Amino acid sequence: MKAMVVREFGGAEVFEAAELAKPQVTVGNVVVRIAASSVNTIDMMIREMGEGLPFSPPAPAVLGMDFAGVIEEVGEGVSDFNVGDEVYGCAGGLGDLPGSLAQYILADAKLIARKPSNLSMREAAAIPLVGITAFEGLTRAGISQGQKVLVHGGAGGVGHLAVQLARFYGAEVYATGAAGEQAKLIEKLGATAIDFAAEPVADYVSRYTQGAGFDVVYDSVGGPNLVNSVEAAKLNGQIATTLTFLELDLSMIHMKGLSLHVVFMLIPMIHNQGREAHGKTLAELAKIIEQGALTPVLGEKRFALDEVSDAHAYLSSGKALGKVVVDVE
Repeated sequence: MKAMVVREFGGAEVFEAAELAKPQVTVGNVVVRIAASSVNTIDMMIREMGEGLPFSPPAPAVLGMDFAGVIEEVGEGVSDFNVGDEVYGCAGGLGDLPGSLAQYILADAKLIARKPSNLSMREAAAIPLVGITAFEGLTRAGISQGQKVLVHGGAGGVGHLAVQLARFYGAEVYATGAAGEQAKLIEKLGATAIDFAAEPVADYVSRYTQGAGFDVVYDSVGGPNLVNSVEAAKLNGQIATTLTFLELDLSMIHMKGLSLHVVFMLIPMIHNQGREAHGKTLAELAKIIEQGALTPVLGEKRFALDEVSDAHAYLSSGKALGKVVVDVE
């Protein structure tokens, strides 16, 4: 099979085409013929840092986590899927799990679900990692109808799905982003756009919550931006975030009685624990998508499998609005 291989980790140009053996089906797994994959920030981190990350695959490596495609073989012990099923998932590209930048992938059946019937393969491939991340953060934060929810990075991969999911659960949603295209997208998704560069946290907290703060803050930016999330959250409020690689004074978290939920959705894949939760989440997301309440935003540029380097460079440039998808078929 054709695959894009990284023999030495580094810049976006490190991918090279290779012919590899098609994976053989094993117990508990399925072989999927991949139609499309998508590029996530974590894919770029692995490509750049390689063995500097504890969950990076050893070189030569096939990267790529997300995919959509058709099952060609079903392993012993798999009863929920059949040959010919259209599926999507996040099931490879780290540790000893082969990646999705190839024509076929051997995937743990616990990590996949049937593709939403109203999405194309390209659209479905854009969902898994960011969709699970958005869903996990909001559910762990106790999202419920009538709450005021703030999403930091509302036009990003995780953020644009968190905005839609929060609205699906009946919340009143606000989201930060840059003025222009990002703000337009946030408004199109049904949230009130906040220009983070032009309006201090205290001002929009006062304007939209009468100074009380937001019930739930989903911080898909994380890092230093967590300080803004703490300021924006109400007393005894909830914060979910995808990035906490920083030293942070917890004094205000204590004084406000906040709950902080750190979402690292790769844990089931890395540690082979609780993988069935991902499959169940993807199945739940498919139901929401089929109701018309959740739609992925795809970048305008299209990339073939042998253009993966260009896809990585495009995402890292910051010019992409929407998920960057790679067409495998």
